[in-house]
Amino acid sequence: MASTADFRNGLCLEWNNDLYIIIEFQHVKPGKGPAFVRSKLRNIKTGRVLDNTFTAGEKVTTARVERHTFQYLYEDDFGCHFMNNETFEQTNLSKDMISNADLMKEGQEVAMLIHAETETPLTIELPMYVELRVTYTEPGIRGDTATNASKPATVETGATIKVPLFIENDELIKVNTTTYEYDSRVKEDK
Repeated sequence: MASTADFRNGLCLEWNNDLYIIIEFQHVKPGKGPAFVRSKLRNIKTGRVLDNTFTAGEKVTTARVERHTFQYLYEDDFGCHFMNNETFEQTNLSKDMISNADLMKEGQEVAMLIHAETETPLTIELPMYVELRVTYTEPGIRGDTATNASKPATVETGATIKVPLFIENDELIKVNTTTYEYDSRVKEDK
C-alpha cells in the first residue's frame, strides 16, 4: 500500500481491478476544500489513458513490477518478438501493448516491464531518445528560416516525425520517444 504522497511517474498501481502506470500527476491545494492529486493513468493492457483525481492521502495498492533489458528481434503475425539479454529466452507481445512501437528498430535494447507476482510481460519502454535514419522527406526551401518551420519526414521504422527544413534524406537524427519530436542530428563516423 502507498499513499498519494508516494506518487511518481512510472509507478504501477492496481486500481479498478486492472494495472495502471502513472504518466503524470500534480498535487493541488485549493484555497478552499481538501487537497487532491490530479493524475493521468495508462492502462497497461489496453494502452488507454485515463484522467483521475485522488484525494490527498488516499491509499492505493502498488503492483510490484520489474524492469528487464530485452532486445527487439522482429515483428510477425504473432506480434513483436524480444529476447532477454541475460537468459536468451524469447517473448512476444502484441504491437498494441507497446505505446511507441513504430519507433522500435530491430536489434534495439528496450526495457520490458514484468509483473513480479504473475511473471507476465506487461509493456515495453523505449529509451528516452532513439537514433533513426530519415528515409524520405521533401526538400527544404532555401532561406525559409525566419519562422521555426518544420516538415514531415518518414524514418526507417515507418514513423512520421516533424523535422526542421534543413534535414535531408538519409540523415541520422535523434528522436524523443515520448513526444515524437526531433531533437538533433547525429554525427556519423565515416
